[in-house]
Amino acid sequence: MAVIEMNREAETKPSKSRGVDLKLEVLVIPVSDVDRAKAFYTRLGWRLDADFTSGDDWRVIQFTPPGSACSVIFGTNVTAAAPGSARGLYLVVSDLEAARQVLLDRGVEVSEAFHGAGDVHAGPDEPYLFGSVRVSGADPKRGSYASFAAFSDPDGNGWLFQEVTTRLPGRIAGDGTTFASATDLAAALRRAALAHGEHEARTGGHDDNWRDWYADYIVREQAGQPLPS
Repeated sequence: MAVIEMNREAETKPSKSRGVDLKLEVLVIPVSDVDRAKAFYTRLGWRLDADFTSGDDWRVIQFTPPGSACSVIFGTNVTAAAPGSARGLYLVVSDLEAARQVLLDRGVEVSEAFHGAGDVHAGPDEPYLFGSVRVSGADPKRGSYASFAAFSDPDGNGWLFQEVTTRLPGRIAGDGTTFASATDLAAALRRAALAHGEHEARTGGHDDNWRDWYADYIVREQAGQPLPS
């Protein structure tokens, strides 16, 4: 009874941390060969932020993926986790094939695009967000959040690209639309242009207010709101 009452009391009390931003900025990944890992993440084209050492028994390296607010660190004596044990490290992209091509052009092995198999979760593939069955090719409906590609660093730490074009409702406020890179903005403009072409075909004429329509579409898409027709 005491435990139940304590839990109820905790639920009714306002959190002291409410209103404080908690910004996830660093993930630690375990590697066995620091220089080999540094060479790999350099080849990805990620920004090298730091390479600090203290004697022979401590070293930390930090990289940041393009457009990311979160960085990764690895090194000597920075984690007790087994090298290669990090899995399910997601990199959200607005264009899956473009992201794959960047790695291929840099000589990095990356899987073909794949999507999930509905409610089927048992299978031979390595588990990921939607289960463990990977169906070849991007999602046929090209649904947001539904298409993936995978790659690993030399130790086997597993990364996945996930294509996100329309955010879930509430994920981003409509008045806070931002883009992490010119590439993401260009992709949003291309999707808006395609949708606007369909809009003009339905209305049967040129839309002189296409700029406003584009802006409305892009903001709604990112905020997960109903799209204009």
